[in-house]
Amino acid sequence: MILVSGASGLIGSALVRALRSEKRDVKRLVRRPAKASDEVAWYPDRGEIDPRAMDGVSAVVNLAGENLSQRWTTSARQSIRRSRIEATTLLARTIARSNPSPRVFVSASAMGIYGTHRDDPIDEGASLGDDFLASVCKEWEAAAKPALDAGVRVAFSRTGLVLARDGGVLAKILLPFRVGLGGTLGTGRQWMSWIALTDAVRALRYMIETETMAGPINVVGPNPVTNAEFTDVLGRVLGRPTFTMVPAFALKLALGQMAEDTALASQRVVPRRLNEAGFQFELPTLDVALRRELQGS
Repeated sequence: MILVSGASGLIGSALVRALRSEKRDVKRLVRRPAKASDEVAWYPDRGEIDPRAMDGVSAVVNLAGENLSQRWTTSARQSIRRSRIEATTLLARTIARSNPSPRVFVSASAMGIYGTHRDDPIDEGASLGDDFLASVCKEWEAAAKPALDAGVRVAFSRTGLVLARDGGVLAKILLPFRVGLGGTLGTGRQWMSWIALTDAVRALRYMIETETMAGPINVVGPNPVTNAEFTDVLGRVLGRPTFTMVPAFALKLALGQMAEDTALASQRVVPRRLNEAGFQFELPTLDVALRRELQGS
């Protein structure tokens, strides 16, 4: 049995579908009274979870967290931080108290933990950042310590930009690109470490099943691109021009600090540990990934 938090989100819902297609038993954590046999009630903000949550569970996948795609006001920052730390702490403590314990806890993190590294490739041994998103990610991962101390295998999914037609960053930029208004962000020289939703889900399944997958794992594709390259490839896939350029100051004006830490941050993250473990990407290049995710081809 696999227990999944954040099961209604972009990655979580795709993961649940994939696991069930393999006839795996899945339970979903929900923030309301459970209504279906596959639901488990929990309230991370109150530190409450159904005491039977871990019954029969061999793996826990934690994908819960407030959406980052919003202006980072003071209250939004608090919610982004609190939602991740409270959920992870509650799950880690529940895992640690359970007997028997699940054999693995796969907990979400993000490549934002590294901060901006300019053109240098970033693997799992790279130094960590000190901006807002990096500090959140560090606390997020630290919250899993009770499970680690209990002897459970803990793996952190440091996920990049997930490409999917119906959600995430790609869904937000499709409309301007489709009408010929797509273009580079800032200089376009910043690196974007992306992964197709298909491969993000496959990587999570691999982390569940592979005993050597513990600690930080960069869940990104093997071929990061610059923003200018991303813009060009997406334009070609959609058959639309990409002459527009959104100045950095306009992004900062519209999005504040979020622009600095996400759209304008340069993160050339590489999946060293997945590669070394023998994980095979189904959609390794941006052109192939965009065509599959957008056109199903």
